[in-house]
Amino acid sequence: MNTFSTINGNDLIELGFKQSKWFNEALQYINENQLNENNMKIYLEQFRSPDPIPLHTEPKNFVINIRPENENEINNVEKVINTMKVLMKTPTLINGAIMPDACPTGPEGQIPVGGVVVAKNAIHPGFHSADICCSVMLTDFGKADPKDVLDAAHSITHFGYGGRPRGEQMEMSQELMDAFRENNFLNDEKLISIARSHMGTQGDGNHFLFVGISKNTGNTMMVTHHGSRAPGAALYDKGMKIANRFRQEISPETLKENAWIPYETEEGKSYWEALQLIRTWTKENHTSIHDAVLHKMNLEKEDRYWNEHNFVFKDGDLFYHAKGATPLDDKFMPDITGPRLIPLNMSEPVLIVQGKTNERNLGFAPHGAGRNFSRTQHKKSLAHKTIEEVFAEETQGLDIRFFSNEIDISELPTAYKSAKNVRAQIEEYGLCEVLDEVMPYGCIMAGDVGKNAPWKKKKKFRK
Repeated sequence: MNTFSTINGNDLIELGFKQSKWFNEALQYINENQLNENNMKIYLEQFRSPDPIPLHTEPKNFVINIRPENENEINNVEKVINTMKVLMKTPTLINGAIMPDACPTGPEGQIPVGGVVVAKNAIHPGFHSADICCSVMLTDFGKADPKDVLDAAHSITHFGYGGRPRGEQMEMSQELMDAFRENNFLNDEKLISIARSHMGTQGDGNHFLFVGISKNTGNTMMVTHHGSRAPGAALYDKGMKIANRFRQEISPETLKENAWIPYETEEGKSYWEALQLIRTWTKENHTSIHDAVLHKMNLEKEDRYWNEHNFVFKDGDLFYHAKGATPLDDKFMPDITGPRLIPLNMSEPVLIVQGKTNERNLGFAPHGAGRNFSRTQHKKSLAHKTIEEVFAEETQGLDIRFFSNEIDISELPTAYKSAKNVRAQIEEYGLCEVLDEVMPYGCIMAGDVGKNAPWKKKKKFRK
């Protein structure tokens, strides 16, 4: 290579560099300074990528806090264990656990619901998924009539796609909007507009508003379950794009869904900050609904507590990713609000629990009852009955309402694992201690939001 001939991109590629944004800057510097071959190689070393980080040869150890209780659960548990074996080869991971409510969520290697994994200096957006900070909040309404609470809540909450219509929106705090604008991931006026319209909404799927009676005190309690809605989903999309850019550069063997953002980078610090802001938004969302119901009933709350069960928790340089697992250890929650909540299904009590970190739980407990079958499989298994028959059988004695007025049988009790078995395994594996139970009175869910969706009606009208 002639020292003083003009260097171009092909020359850099021949030296083993992948074409990148820095090529133009480097070529300009090399040619302007007419670097000889030796000095050019020394200069270019700053741009050389480190050797790719390989997968672990063998999966890192993980604790199995689940076993099949019947024939239906054998395949489910086998899939969960197999997916964890692939997942735990991810280079950043050092420990993990699966809970009694675990169930697979996608292709082998993707973190299961009911999975906890510990990563060193890395945040994996795929491990918290689009429903960032899915969480539960409880408010104690004292001796209020549970029907009155459910009626008031029904008139106030909002389920289904999208946000609240104009004129019915709940206020997002100015302080939080300002904080969004100061974060690189959330400084997006469209995202902030969505965050404002989605305040006071609960979405669809397995999210709910539950009213029941404390077994210990007889007080009426309201529990809401939902995540960060569209703002969280938007952050997740941005996070996955950044994580996959890093993956392609530093660990191309890692599965796309398991890509990570190194915490020590500018992107890592900014993403961590964005997660905390989305957490704040989600808690504010729960609080808005609860306070509005109290206000309508002219009541003051007697107690309140809240916890997420789908999030990332930091302890030093370790990042605990809980995909559907309830944090027990106080170090995981900067705003301790009391005991933790584990909902099971609409016909079972919401468990109020506490616990300490041990070698089996890694500081976490289950988050619910989980599923053995997909929604579609469950619906097929009930095809010999009418929807009304299934609903009547499974909700007897309860006040169960669907916001869309369309029954969703994939959210009825038989869609979930046996609550009795999950509770038994919580005790068997020493995961946490049950302090109280909120016995069910009634529940509101979205229902089958696709059955008579507005866009379907519009299509019919156009015909």
